[in-house]
Amino acid sequence: MQVGYALTGDGGCIAQARHHAADFLTRLRNEHGLDVSPRALDLTQLVVSELVTNARKYAPGPVLMELRVSGSTVIVAVWDSDPTVPTARAADPDRVGQHGLEIVKAVTQDLAIQRQTVGKRITAHIALTDTPARDLP
Repeated sequence: MQVGYALTGDGGCIAQARHHAADFLTRLRNEHGLDVSPRALDLTQLVVSELVTNARKYAPGPVLMELRVSGSTVIVAVWDSDPTVPTARAADPDRVGQHGLEIVKAVTQDLAIQRQTVGKRITAHIALTDTPARDLP
């Protein structure tokens, strides 16, 4: 269960990437009976949107996106041509914008950024189901 997309990097690629992510998870649920929570669908679209937005903003050219499932996790990988490894900035409620990586780190189980021969690849892991709340003492 894996798909890959080459996005042009133009203005419509962000919406296109979100659509691909929603379609992928919906097909997994409907055709393969995989448990995909509404929250997982929303978070996956959010992560895809943030990663593709950053790729479009900072890297010229196409963007490659891969979606796959491993166990109870959807893995989103986005490649772009800029080798610069981004870092999350310190929290600042007065800062306008540039919170994307902070958001992605907050909603994913794991986030990895790897330099490639050309550019970089950012890989995020998102739980497909909602984790039950732990009992509090």
